[in-house]
Amino acid sequence: MPCEGCMERDNKSTDPTMEFLLLGFSELLCLRVLLFLIFLIVHLVTLAGNVMIFIAVVTEPSRPPMLFFLCQLSVIELCYTLVIVPKALLSLIVVDGSTISFIGCAAQMHLFVALGGAECFLLVAMSYDRYVAICQPLHYVAVMSEGLCLRLAVACCLGGFAVALGLTVAVFRLPFCQSHRINHFFCDVPAVLHLACTQSYTPELPLLAACVVLLLLPLLLILTSYVCIAAALLHVTPSVGRCKAFSTCISHLVITLLHYGCATFMYIRPKSSYSPARDKMVSLVYTNITPLLYPFIYSLRNKEIRGVLRKMLRRKKTAQLN
Repeated sequence: MPCEGCMERDNKSTDPTMEFLLLGFSELLCLRVLLFLIFLIVHLVTLAGNVMIFIAVVTEPSRPPMLFFLCQLSVIELCYTLVIVPKALLSLIVVDGSTISFIGCAAQMHLFVALGGAECFLLVAMSYDRYVAICQPLHYVAVMSEGLCLRLAVACCLGGFAVALGLTVAVFRLPFCQSHRINHFFCDVPAVLHLACTQSYTPELPLLAACVVLLLLPLLLILTSYVCIAAALLHVTPSVGRCKAFSTCISHLVITLLHYGCATFMYIRPKSSYSPARDKMVSLVYTNITPLLYPFIYSLRNKEIRGVLRKMLRRKKTAQLN
């Protein structure tokens, strides 16, 4: 379906010197101050929560694999919010929207997709950790070695950045309409694709391929891990032991549902169903609320994180007393 105002193609639309206009929440003029304060508070709390978990894990001498993966998740969420939120806050200050360069828009999209993809792969690594811990407890230390955890962490980042690079290049090679007004608060893939002057669905194929690699395949691997975990727990005779083993997976399950639920709703659908207002609200939850919830979910549900945080607070209190 052709985009609005696409009577003719702009042959210089892929010129690196061009600029896009991020409209943000320009239609909500009366709520700009309130939204700015809410976004700012959420952003600061998110940064504080993830920094606290990162420092607590880094200062812990002995780090089990799950803590290592949680530390990487905190770093991803920190970078994730820093890529998106500052520009969103700026769009609330500027009445008519904020401009972003062609290169800046491409860089923002690449980092956003790369970090989101790395998180998808990291959730698979965390589900594998839970599988080994519950299904092969006697071999857990040998299998989930420090070397394997480091290789998994590097593979998650490289995989996310490679897929994001291919998708970003494919999107920004398209001819864009005369209007370069992006009805969003950041350079999201569907919002930029909506400006493409094409009548076919070919430009959506790279996004579809990225969704298969970053969303569908990781989700299938996570489901496979939990099917094996459920089958193993059925053979655990005491119900108390079964509940205790499953409780170690609840935090990971909640974050998986949040992450994949929002991402699936945003990206696995045709271009014709694109709705700027709806997409902005879902993206708002995906980029602001879920990163805020992650530290609280893990600090409340994960026994190892609670123990590390308690030790960090005790060390701080002892240092103050001394």
